Amino acid sequence: MSKVEEFEELRPLLFSIGYRILGSVSEAEDAVQETWLRFDGSSTRPTSTKAFLSAAVTRISIDVLRSARVRREEYVGPWFPEPLLSDPYQDPARSVELADSVSMATLLLLERLSPLERAVFLLREVFAFGFDEVAAAVGRSEAACRQLLVRARRHMEDGRPRFAADRQERQELASRFFDALKNGDVGGLQNLLAADVQMVGDGGGKAPQLARAVVGAENVARLLGTVYPWLVRIDVSFEPHEVNGQPGAIFRDRDGKVLHTMVLDVLDGRIRTIRSVINPDKLGHIGPVADAWAVDREVKQVRRQAN
Repeated sequence: MSKVEEFEELRPLLFSIGYRILGSVSEAEDAVQETWLRFDGSSTRPTSTKAFLSAAVTRISIDVLRSARVRREEYVGPWFPEPLLSDPYQDPARSVELADSVSMATLLLLERLSPLERAVFLLREVFAFGFDEVAAAVGRSEAACRQLLVRARRHMEDGRPRFAADRQERQELASRFFDALKNGDVGGLQNLLAADVQMVGDGGGKAPQLARAVVGAENVARLLGTVYPWLVRIDVSFEPHEVNGQPGAIFRDRDGKVLHTMVLDVLDGRIRTIRSVINPDKLGHIGPVADAWAVDREVKQVRRQAN
């Protein structure tokens, strides 16, 4: 195969590594492009193209993550990963593990790890690389990588939920949730929520967002059940869609532009967390982005007129 053909065959894997390390679609795409430039500029062909490209995208992503962490410390409000609608890397035998590794909950847990721990954990636990490949990718000895993995596993296990819902249960619960949301059914929504449910939004200071997390089934159901009917009045709609391997939806304004995404974490037959990404900087890869401030002003105007 030509260099281009080899690279394109491995592109889904490279993007998936980059996204899981960075939590950003745009930064992962940039890391993949930089990897291609290094590969294309190399005068010799590596013994293993997969090993060479995986190591390159891993090191580039680690460097980007280190600088991104400084920006995240100054981020306005909660920081969430950029929503991912579909993971290009497919492995039917491990589809469940791959979906879990790209979930919002897991990506936020990965934020607890150092960049090196994060890379080692992902390469070994998610992509099943051998320790020799992991060591070559991160530039550490195999013994050091084993220690990094032990620490990473400990951090991840401390924060993981004990019981995850199966895919069918999640989808059925999400379908009932979005039906209740569409109908403004506060009681129906409340019945689907865990008692300690949290609803959190990421606007990054660039879009209207909740001042703080809304906690409790009654509070979250009341907010959703009263706000969404006003959005319907100005032709906001949503389409259920898997987001980061979990049930969710894409909300759009009357012109079909992306207003925000929503993703649901399901545990023990109830929705435990609702996360929305409304920061316009994180939505451009999905499609044209709506003016969330204009939507907010229109909702307030309609409510004033109704009162």
